[in-house]
Amino acid sequence: MTTSNFHGAVGTKAKPVTSQFQFGPWTLTAVKSHILESEGIARQRFEGELELPQVPEMIFADNVLRLQHVAGFGLEFNALDALKLVDAHNDPLKVAVAQAWKEARADCEHINEVVKPFDWTFTTEYKGTLIGKDGVQLKVEPTDERIDLEKLKVREKIHFYEDILLFDDELSDNGSSIMNVKIRVMPTSFFILLRQFMRVDNVVVRVLDTRLYHEAEKDFILREHSYKESKVQDIQGPPHIVTDPNQVAQLLPIKRETFEKLIFPSSSISQKEADAIR
Repeated sequence: MTTSNFHGAVGTKAKPVTSQFQFGPWTLTAVKSHILESEGIARQRFEGELELPQVPEMIFADNVLRLQHVAGFGLEFNALDALKLVDAHNDPLKVAVAQAWKEARADCEHINEVVKPFDWTFTTEYKGTLIGKDGVQLKVEPTDERIDLEKLKVREKIHFYEDILLFDDELSDNGSSIMNVKIRVMPTSFFILLRQFMRVDNVVVRVLDTRLYHEAEKDFILREHSYKESKVQDIQGPPHIVTDPNQVAQLLPIKRETFEKLIFPSSSISQKEADAIR
């Protein structure tokens, strides 16, 4: 079952659009809203949660993808938690454009006040935020199991699909750093791809992917995270490929990856019980 709500605009600012889908005992919620304003209480509150001297140019602070089991546990994806994992104390990419980036933001009082470096590419190894109630949460364990990507290539009916942008920054015209999360729900499973695509022109390209897959009636979610990176000069392909996340991701070498199983709490009710509740 899918529901969608569009709340009318107040003044010139539209309120969030919320879509929901029920997948067995899971309620899947996607919220899309406007860009965080450049000033005001909401902006101050958001930046106050971070140590970063500068945040991405476009932040969708109210955008969220949330998966919540009827038993209360689940996970969600949001911009604030993603940016909390950006290195606020070191600049891992010490290249010429770093100084150019700071000069381009010379009118930013935070940049002028800060003497310590930070990761101005906003690279984050965010994999999602675990949520729950009364201490009941998913249990994260390493696993040898893998997501069957070939199975995902089989054409199935898509019952629910959303693509949600979390943040976007053009690195002062030196490249791009963008994070979004997509979900698609098939008849007996759902698949999520959280991706950050980061490119510094003529220097480096990174793709950080987190994939999650769950099959109905199983008591776990598989989660795989990969960090891929290459110098632009080492990428084999036409020049334009470095601007296409889907194409360039297939060419980048893997620097590190993790494979995890998100196990449901033993107290969670079965899908049949969830169906009975509804």
